[in-house]
Amino acid sequence: MDVFITDLASFLPNEPVGNDDMEKILGMVNQIPSRTRRIILRNNKITHRYYAIDPQTGKTTHNNAQLTAEAIRQLKPSKNFSTSDIQCLCCGTSSPDQLIPGHAPMVHGEMGGGICEIMSAAGVCTSGMVALKHAFMNVALGSTENAVATGSELGSTFLLARLCAPCSAEKTEELEKQPALSFEADFLRWMLSDGAGAAFLSNQPGKDNFSLRLDWIDILSFAHLFEPCMYAGADKNPDGSLTGWREYPSLEQAVNEHCFQIKQDVKLLNREISDTSVIRTLPLLIDKYALNADEIDWFLPHYSSEYFRPELQKKLTRIGFDIPKERWFTNLTYKGNTGAASIYIMLEELFHSGKLKKGEKLLCFVPESGRFTICYMLLTVV
Repeated sequence: MDVFITDLASFLPNEPVGNDDMEKILGMVNQIPSRTRRIILRNNKITHRYYAIDPQTGKTTHNNAQLTAEAIRQLKPSKNFSTSDIQCLCCGTSSPDQLIPGHAPMVHGEMGGGICEIMSAAGVCTSGMVALKHAFMNVALGSTENAVATGSELGSTFLLARLCAPCSAEKTEELEKQPALSFEADFLRWMLSDGAGAAFLSNQPGKDNFSLRLDWIDILSFAHLFEPCMYAGADKNPDGSLTGWREYPSLEQAVNEHCFQIKQDVKLLNREISDTSVIRTLPLLIDKYALNADEIDWFLPHYSSEYFRPELQKKLTRIGFDIPKERWFTNLTYKGNTGAASIYIMLEELFHSGKLKKGEKLLCFVPESGRFTICYMLLTVV
């Protein structure tokens, strides 16, 4: 059974935050201005992002469930749509508001509506795609007539000064020489932002507008090849294993040693992410689906920094799947890196832009460096 995305919506909290105002809102670590912020921003080229933080009081204005519910409420797949019409709700995030319950029941409780099936997807950036695939399969199998999938992040709550460790002078000096090394905790502080996106899936195309037919979604894990690369709530050992926060002698020690701060294995990331994302993954899908780059009208890549765009294009050319830059669509620079929500926020903007034409094909790409999971999705405008 064909499945169609008949509407997309997004929610970005409060006013956009410019580069000069970031540290005013997040705070200064040890009351000292960051020496790495300008270097990191120069390379990621992000000019604006959004925080669910009141800039005057420093208090959180929305939790993750509230961000997600706001995005869902803005869906308009039909004139008389209400949240009571949702039959299946699938929610992905890497930053839920609590350990238990899962994210989806909290979103369901926040948005209201009626009885529905729910599913929570954990992970990092691909968690939003896992939620979308579950919704896709549910409708395709005929279990439900419709489903809503979401991706959301409340990254700012990991980035507040009181939760961050300072970046040493040695690391700052090394960063000046080799910008890619900014992919540590301090890099994420000047990259991540808040937001939510939602997609309405139906077994029928929209009556009043075009829709996006879901042709396929493939999510491939390479965890059998690599140790963890991005992690939080744990620390990495010399042998590559993780020591989780519950294994610390005390919760106080875990907090004091910044166990809950998001961290990244810089060397592993730089060595493997582009090859894994393209060289190891895309040829498999080219063979599986007879993919042809000439047939791709829009390429929507989720990458964490503009620093990686030339490398991504280089790898695509290397495997004979070159997509001209005029067919790329991204809003990273002015909407920020919203993790699991990023692909939804990109799709929402393009979907409502008036640029899409019947028959066009959209190839979406979402890599995740948690332990190297790569997702590609193909959509057709109908």
